[in-house]
Amino acid sequence: MLQPLDIAIILAYLVGTIVIGLAVSKKARKSKEDYLLGGKSLPWYMLGLSNASGMFDISGTMWLVTLTFVYGFKSIWIPWLWPVFNQIFLMIYLSAWLRRSNVMTGAEWILFRFGSGRGGRRSHTIIVVFAILSCLGFLAYGFIGLGKFVEIFIPWEMVNPYIPFHIPATYIPHFYGIIFTFFAVFYSIIGGMSGIVWTDLLQYTIMTVSSIAIAVIAWQAMGTHTLNVPEGWMNPFFGWNLNMDWTGIIDEVNTKILSDGYSLFTIFFMLMVFKGILSSIAGPAPNYDMQKILSTKSPQEASKMSGFASIALMPTRYLMIGGFTVLALLFYDRLDLRTAGLLDFEKILPAAIQQFVPVGLLGLLLAGLLAAFMSTFAGTLNAAQAYLVNDIYLKHYNPQASAKKVRFMNYGSGIAVVLVSIVLGFFVQDVNSILQWIVSALYGSYVISNVLKWHWWRFNGAGYFWGMLSGIIPALVFPIFTDTLDLYYFPVILLISLIGSLVGTYSAPPTEEDVLIHFYKKTHPWGAWKPIYEKIIQKEPGFQRNTAFKRDMFNVVIGVIGQTLLVVIPLYIILHEHIPMLVSLVLLAICIVILKKNWWDKMNEEPNYNS
Repeated sequence: MLQPLDIAIILAYLVGTIVIGLAVSKKARKSKEDYLLGGKSLPWYMLGLSNASGMFDISGTMWLVTLTFVYGFKSIWIPWLWPVFNQIFLMIYLSAWLRRSNVMTGAEWILFRFGSGRGGRRSHTIIVVFAILSCLGFLAYGFIGLGKFVEIFIPWEMVNPYIPFHIPATYIPHFYGIIFTFFAVFYSIIGGMSGIVWTDLLQYTIMTVSSIAIAVIAWQAMGTHTLNVPEGWMNPFFGWNLNMDWTGIIDEVNTKILSDGYSLFTIFFMLMVFKGILSSIAGPAPNYDMQKILSTKSPQEASKMSGFASIALMPTRYLMIGGFTVLALLFYDRLDLRTAGLLDFEKILPAAIQQFVPVGLLGLLLAGLLAAFMSTFAGTLNAAQAYLVNDIYLKHYNPQASAKKVRFMNYGSGIAVVLVSIVLGFFVQDVNSILQWIVSALYGSYVISNVLKWHWWRFNGAGYFWGMLSGIIPALVFPIFTDTLDLYYFPVILLISLIGSLVGTYSAPPTEEDVLIHFYKKTHPWGAWKPIYEKIIQKEPGFQRNTAFKRDMFNVVIGVIGQTLLVVIPLYIILHEHIPMLVSLVLLAICIVILKKNWWDKMNEEPNYNS
C-alpha cells in the first residue's frame, strides 16, 4: 500500500513533467524543426541519455525481470530479439550514414534515397504506413504494461468512491493507463522533442538512484541467503536444448518455458541472431530512436549518441533487473503472482516491488517506472506526429501551412494517435504477445527492403514499395491463423518480402542517376555501388569510396561483446560472483581500448559529409 510520502513523490514527479513541458513550449513553437527535432541543437550526451531513458520502459523491464527469473544468465541473449545490439551497428556507422541526409523523418529520407518520382512517392507512402503501424504497436505495448503495473499499487477500492461511473474489473488497468497517458501526452505535445529530452533526463536520474538502491538491497540479501535455482541457471552458455528443469523448485516455471517456445534454444538463438543482424544492417526503424539520431548536431555526434545510449542503459537497467530477480527468487513464497487463479509471471516485477521496497524509495521507484512508461510513450508519439504532419499533411495537403497551423496539426495528430493506441490497448492480451509480434512479424516485413536501400544501387522505389507491402500483409495475417512463436515465421516473411523486393525492382527502371549520385556522395555507404562510384570519379577523380567494411564489422563484434559484458557485470555484482565479475571487467576494458583506437579516433578523422 502506498504511504503519503510515496504519493507525494509521485505527484512531485508528475508536476515536474508539466513544468518542463510548459518551460520548453516557447522554443518548440519556433519552427517545425524545433518541435520535431529540438532545433538540432541538443548535445549528443543528452540525446543519448534520453534514448536510454526511452528504452528503459516499464513493459520491457517487466518482461526482462520475468526472463531473468525463468532463464537465469541465458536470458541475456533473448533481448537480441529486438535486437538490442542494433545500437552497436548504429554507433559504429549507421547513425552517421542516416544523419548525413539532414532530413526530418525516415519517410523524408526515403525521398532522399529514391527521389520524388512514382517509385519514390510509393515507397514514401509505405514507410509512413509502417511507421504509424509500429508506433501504434509500441504505444499499445506500453499501455498494457502500465495497466498491469499500476493496478497492484493503487487498489481500486481506494479510487472507486471518487469515480462517478462504473468501470468493470477487466478494464480497471486500462483506466489507470489512460490517466497516466495524459501526462505523457501533455509534455510531449506541448514541448516537442526538447520537452521529451529534458523530461527523460529527470526520469533517468530517478531510475539510476532506484536501480542502485534495489541492487544494494538484493546484494545484502544474497549475503545471508542461498539462491535455489536449477542447474545451469548461472551459466550464460547453452547446448542444443535449454535443459533447465524447475521441477521441485517452482514446477509452474516449466510450463512457462514450454509456452514461450524456447526449449530448442540453439535453433531459437540462431534464428534470433540471423534476424538480429539483418534488422541491424537495415538501420533504425522509423520510431523515436531514428528521431533522436536526426536531432543530433552532426554525423559524428549521432554515432556518439548511439554508443552512449548503451553505456547509459545497460548497467543501470540490469542493476534493477538483477536486484528484483534475486529478491523474487530468494523470497518467492512471499510473492502474489496469481491473477484470476492463474500464475502470471509478468507480475514478478510489481509483486517484488510491493514486497521488498521500503517507504520513500517505493515512491521514487514508482515515479521512475511511470516516467519510463511516459518516456517511451512520448518518444514514440513524437515520431508518429512527425510522420503524420511532416510526411502526410505538409507534403500532400498543405505544403504552405503557417507555423500556427502546423502547431495545431501537431497537437491534433498527437491526440488522435493516443486515442487509437488506447483502443488497441484494450485488445492486447499480454506484454509478451505484442512484443513478439512487433519485433518478429512486423519488423520481418521491414528488414529486406531496408537492407537493400543502403547497399545496392539498382534497388529502386518500386522494389522498396513491393518489398515492404509483401512483408506487412503476412505480418498482419499470420498471427490470426497460427499460434506459433512469431520468430519462427520470420524467415517466411523475409522470403516473401525478398521476392517482392526483387520483382518490384526489375519491374521499373533504376532510380534517376542524379538522385543516386547525390545520395552516394552525401551518405558515403559501402556496398554494391560500383556503377555510381564510376560515374562520380569521371567528374571528381579525387573522390574516395568507403573501404571501411571490414573495420566496421570488426568494431561491431567488439561492440556487441562489450554491450553484453555491460549486462552480465551488474548481475555478477549482485550475486557476489567475484571471479566472473573481474574477468568480465578485464574483457570490457580490452573492448574499450580497441574501440577507442579503431572507432572513436577513426571517426573523428573522417570528413563531415553533412557539410
